[in-house]
Amino acid sequence: LLHYGPACLSRAGRLPALHLFGRLPLDAARCAQAFRELYPERQRRVVVLSDLGYAHAMGELEQHLRPEYPNIIFSSVESGEPGPAQPGEMRHLGRHFVVEEPDRLQDCAMFYVGAEGLALSSFMLTWNRCPFSSFDPATGRGRHETFNVNRALMRRLYLVERARDAKVVGILMGTLGVTGYLDVLQHLRELLRRAGKRSYTLAVGKPNPAKLANFPEVDIFVLVACAQNSLLDSSDFYRPVVTPYELELACNPAREWTGNYLTDFRDLLPGACAHVQLPAAADAEDAAPDISLITGELRAARLGNSPAPSTALACRDQTRAVAEISPAASFLESRSWRGLEQELGKTPITKAVQGRRGIAIAYEHEGCEEA
Repeated sequence: LLHYGPACLSRAGRLPALHLFGRLPLDAARCAQAFRELYPERQRRVVVLSDLGYAHAMGELEQHLRPEYPNIIFSSVESGEPGPAQPGEMRHLGRHFVVEEPDRLQDCAMFYVGAEGLALSSFMLTWNRCPFSSFDPATGRGRHETFNVNRALMRRLYLVERARDAKVVGILMGTLGVTGYLDVLQHLRELLRRAGKRSYTLAVGKPNPAKLANFPEVDIFVLVACAQNSLLDSSDFYRPVVTPYELELACNPAREWTGNYLTDFRDLLPGACAHVQLPAAADAEDAAPDISLITGELRAARLGNSPAPSTALACRDQTRAVAEISPAASFLESRSWRGLEQELGKTPITKAVQGRRGIAIAYEHEGCEEA
């Protein structure tokens, strides 16, 4: 598989992939001058990140800055299979760099070479304790980023509160190629089941407001996508769209907000660096109920091993399998869409004929009418 242009560099699980980023022009001297204006202190620790199109020019930029800034750190692009992790190594969206003291990463500043976009937003949320600046090669200007990260985090934490109140959750499959997507799907289903929430898996391609508006019974959606595209701005959607990490914050009592934001769903799986085991059902029963910050209603904390009991049962098929019936489930199961069908042998074959010519206001064969 050949992938041209911007990419999240997530490892594909089925096909070998070769990424072709292109080589966008960069005035390294002008970029270095903008860097000096943004960071006049020569001993400052700064990590340099870049858009993939400018990765080819980072060596030239380093030649300009390394003699003046001994503590500068240049990230590199890792498009293939990642190697074993080194002490102090940071990885995100295929970029990786090494810091001597990982606990003091917030003391480093981040300098991004590229225009505004999803990659920069994801970097700023992931390392939200670090000050960011950027240089746009198209305009030749550098700036301290004015994007209010705290405000963005407050918006995401508000969505976490909406996820806590939700009773029906739609799992949107935004990727079918990133390694581990089936594992995180199973993980989210189990998480929602033990939290007493109903879940439905939906394959809708690229989510948009019109598609998701077809499911008014769903209280909130969770998008399973690559790290770069998981942060979906759902302000125009009928229902909010959260990330798997935000859903974990809402449904896993053992996971606490630490200030570090995770956009790669693989970090949540068992064996990963940020996995948090679900507490036992007995421990969850002792948890005190809390109050919703949105509705003001008392919200019982429950994390059991089975869904809430129900007496609405029906025979599913001839094997006498028993299925639980709910209004939302019945409504969603009755949904169906049908697209174009070939109907081979049913449609008569006709020869192609010449259609109209011209523009809709006056086709050529219509002529001109006198007033």
